[in-house]
Amino acid sequence: MKKYQDIRTFDELIELEHGKIGTESRNKYEEGSQMFIVSEMLKEARKEANLTQEQLAEKAGTKKSYISKLENAKGNIQLSTLIRIFEQGLGRKIGLTFL
Repeated sequence: MKKYQDIRTFDELIELEHGKIGTESRNKYEEGSQMFIVSEMLKEARKEANLTQEQLAEKAGTKKSYISKLENAKGNIQLSTLIRIFEQGLGRKIGLTFL
C-alpha cells in the first residue's frame, strides 16, 4: 500500500499500474478498457431491445457465440461487424470520436 500513498488522481493511479501513455503495457490496458466499454454498450443495447444473443446474432447475420464473446470482451471485432450488429441487429447508429 505504500506505493499508493502519494497517488492523488485516477490518472496517476493508471500510470502507476499500467505505465505512461504510449508504453506497451499502457496501450494494452487502454485497448482492454475500450473493449470492455464496447461490450457493455452492446449488452445494454441488446437488453433494451429485448433480444436474446441468439436473436441479435440472427438479425445481424452472425453467430450467438460471437455475440457472447463480444459481450464478455473476449473477442476482437472488426468495425464493419460492429456497425452491422448495431445498425442491422439493433436499429441503432454508431458514431466514432478520435482523440
